[in-house]
Amino acid sequence: MFLDPRLISTEENTQAAETMGPLSAPPCTQRITWKGLLLTASLLNFWNLPTTAQVTIEAQPPKVFEVKDVLLLVHNLPQNLAGYIWYKGQMTDLYHYITSYVVDGERIIYGPAYSGRETVYSNASLLIQNVTREDAGSYTLHIIKRGDGTRGETGHFSVNLYRETPKPSISSSNLNPREAMEAVRLTCDPETPDASYLWWMNGQSLPMTHRLQLSKTNRSLFIFGVTKYIAGPYECEIRNPVSASRSDPVTLNLLHGPDLPRIYPSFTYYRSGENLYLSCFADSNPPTEYSWTINGKFQLSGQNLFIPEITTKHSGLYTCSVRNSATGKEMSKSMTVKVSGPCHGDLTESHS
Repeated sequence: MFLDPRLISTEENTQAAETMGPLSAPPCTQRITWKGLLLTASLLNFWNLPTTAQVTIEAQPPKVFEVKDVLLLVHNLPQNLAGYIWYKGQMTDLYHYITSYVVDGERIIYGPAYSGRETVYSNASLLIQNVTREDAGSYTLHIIKRGDGTRGETGHFSVNLYRETPKPSISSSNLNPREAMEAVRLTCDPETPDASYLWWMNGQSLPMTHRLQLSKTNRSLFIFGVTKYIAGPYECEIRNPVSASRSDPVTLNLLHGPDLPRIYPSFTYYRSGENLYLSCFADSNPPTEYSWTINGKFQLSGQNLFIPEITTKHSGLYTCSVRNSATGKEMSKSMTVKVSGPCHGDLTESHS
C-alpha cells in the first residue's frame, strides 16, 4: 500500500517505497507536449545527478517481473518545480511521450506512448502496472524548474525485466527403454528465454559418464544405453538471475532381465510320501513369464510347482524357464530331484 505522494515533502522522498501507502493521481488530465530538462537513471541502482540536488530514482521492487507492478520512485526533488514528463526511451519527442504532471492545477497529461498502465504522481514517480516485455528498456524523465528554461543535466535510465521461472516438467523420447540397448532423450520443458537449465540424478549433480551427455543449451539430456544404475530419478531446474524452479522427479521404466532364475528350496532329496514344493524367481521388468518342465516334458506355467505325496517316479531333472516378452531374453535353471525310500539318495544341481 502507498500513500499519496502529494502529501510527502521533497525532504521526505528519500524514504523507501515500501513504507508508502497507495498513490492517488489528480483528476485533471489533457494531452499536450512539454520540453524540459532530462534526467535518467538505472532501475536496479540509484543514479545521482552531478548537481547539489542529488536527485535519485529507485525501483520498487528492485527486480521487475512480468505482469507485476513497478514504481519508479524519485527522491530529493529540487524546489520551485513547474512539472515533470516521462518518455519511453531516450528520445524526447512527441512519439515517445508517455505522461506528465503539471504542478499548477495538479494536472496529469497523457501522450501517444501512454498505454493506460502508467501513472505519474506529484513527486515525479512513475507507476507501471502489469509490466510486459514491451515495457523493458530505457525511460527518460524531464524535470522542469520555474525560470530555468531548458537548462539541466542528462543521464540514462533503463528497465530490466525479469520473468519468474515456471515449474518445469521432464518429457522423454522413451519412458520404457530396454536395458543397455536404447538411447533416451530427456527434455526440460518449457523452453524459457534468458534462462539456464540444470540437471540432477538421484538428488545429486550428474555423474561423469560417457552414457550421459547434455545438449548445447543443457535443456536436453541424452542417455546412451540405459542401465539400472542411471535409470533415475532425474530432476531439472530452470533458473534465471532472480528465480529458480525445479521439476518433479522422473524415473525411467527400464525394461530389463530376466536374470538367471533361482529355485527354492535348494535341497533336492526327498522321501516317498512327502510333498514337493518348488518356487522360481528371476528379477525382470516387466515381470517374467515362468514355466516348468520335468525331464524335458512341460508340466505347467507359473512361478510355483507343487506335487503332493511324491514317489520315486517323480525323480528327475526339474527346469524352471523364464522369459521377458519386452526384452526377448530367456534364461533357465535346472536341478535334479531324487525321491527314495528309507535310504538317502544323491542330490545334484545344474544350470543352463
